Amino acid sequence: MISNSRDVPSFSYPLLVADIGGTNSRFTVVSDAHANLSKVVTLNTHDHPEGLAKVISDHVLSQTSLMPRTAVIAIAGAIHGERTKLTNAPWTIDPKELIQELGLERVVLLNDFEAQALALLTFEAEDLTQINGGEPLPYAPKVVVGPGTGLGAGVLIHAADRWVPIPGEGGHIELGPVTDEEYRIWPYLERRGGRLGAEQVICGGGLIRLSRAIAAADGDVSPFTDPAELADAGHAGDPLALKTLDIFCAALGRVAGDMALLLMARGGVYLAGGIPPKIEPFLLKGAFRKAFEAKAPHDAIMKTIPTYIVKHPQPALEGLAAFARTPSRFAINLIGRMWQVPSAKTPVS
Repeated sequence: MISNSRDVPSFSYPLLVADIGGTNSRFTVVSDAHANLSKVVTLNTHDHPEGLAKVISDHVLSQTSLMPRTAVIAIAGAIHGERTKLTNAPWTIDPKELIQELGLERVVLLNDFEAQALALLTFEAEDLTQINGGEPLPYAPKVVVGPGTGLGAGVLIHAADRWVPIPGEGGHIELGPVTDEEYRIWPYLERRGGRLGAEQVICGGGLIRLSRAIAAADGDVSPFTDPAELADAGHAGDPLALKTLDIFCAALGRVAGDMALLLMARGGVYLAGGIPPKIEPFLLKGAFRKAFEAKAPHDAIMKTIPTYIVKHPQPALEGLAAFARTPSRFAINLIGRMWQVPSAKTPVS
């Protein structure tokens, strides 16, 4: 019988860690608690309708002699019951199926931005580019904001001698205009459910929607259909792309600043996801940080909070591996999020 458990164990190795995103899914098998990530397999999620268990069997386990005993998986969506549907992808995650099909002892499911938050304790200097601000305070709250396929957000706080990752849906908070130019453009932005959430602008698809709104406000039509194409055009000096990226960076700064202010995130705000590293020069230009700090009457406080671009190639996988290595360092609620066979209740590490 496969049971659902709430107790945080020590984890049995080899360990499969996976980051299942709306666009890409990444996998690696870690041999032991001292091993680094290696041989990461990256697949386009939408190219594999056969589902997660077969993908792991055919594309991950076929490339290694290590047969995992535990799987710790981050998914882009809320975890509900025995079967979890991804928010922006066709897969449904069934932990019992994974245990039965792959011979696993235990499966743990976390939110993708829980994994991103866990990774914040693992970064080295080369994994980050700082965008102004002061130095992070030890044990102060940290915020991660990630524009990619969607807009994710998470928090890492320290309490009772442990770190607590908190995922959320901060990407769907309201995003209103501030400048005169934004007031001119905002009426042309597409709404979802009658409202304008941050994710409508601050993600890959949001870049395209924003370029269309800017062009429409000028009585024109945007030629861009792909976020990477728009970013390349911006680097090449295209006026519409440049304007789109400037407003995008300001909007990201405003939302990141709101989250920092809410949590008083003096441990830093970290920009993860696929987009920030690709538009680093635009984030460093000034619009992002100006909007981030414009939080009167607390501008002075905001100036002290550091902001970073995350350049680590696999932050979510690193965060999951860090949790598995030292689970006692973290306080994570695994009720309804860990499944195991009876023999796994006393794991061999």
